[in-house]
Amino acid sequence: MKIPPFVLASASPARRRLLQTVGIEPIVRASDFDESQIELSEPAELVKTLAQYKAETVAPQFESALIMGCDSVLSINGEIYGKPADFSEAIARWQIMQGNFGDLYTGHALIDRDQNRILVKSQVTRVYFAQMSEKAIKAYVATGEPLKCAGAFAIEGFGSFFVEKIAGCHSNVIGLSLPLLRQMLSKLGYDVTDFWQQ
Repeated sequence: MKIPPFVLASASPARRRLLQTVGIEPIVRASDFDESQIELSEPAELVKTLAQYKAETVAPQFESALIMGCDSVLSINGEIYGKPADFSEAIARWQIMQGNFGDLYTGHALIDRDQNRILVKSQVTRVYFAQMSEKAIKAYVATGEPLKCAGAFAIEGFGSFFVEKIAGCHSNVIGLSLPLLRQMLSKLGYDVTDFWQQ
């Protein structure tokens, strides 16, 4: 089977780095899909729906490709959170998160243009956050990192200091579950090692 180009329908540098780390060099095409038009209260359904729309927005640009759309949210105490809008929102969020735990949901949509198939899955990882002082919260938010991430933290950055432990897939917290991607590719008839030769 011919291996088509792998397209990442996301502007996330973390997702791109994650794929590059495991030998997949993606073509990056941000979808610019307006997420505000989707309102769902169930986090797994929300991220799957958004991931699918992102992938479907980008797919027509390619005749032959695998297009991966992703979306992540953090759910704490039944509330769904995406990227904080500003510094004050990020501080308020961390006041809830510190000493607490949340469930990080990532939706994955994989479109195979060659086979005209789409797979849509979600992965969830529980994240336990450290107790933090007001000083630490403000200092972390001042780095600007929380404003770029769903859930207001980056486990691969400064935020790793404040994550006590995780239960589940580590890469899912970065924005793309590599074990789930391997399973989805396998279901479409591809082996992840095929992408290392490209």
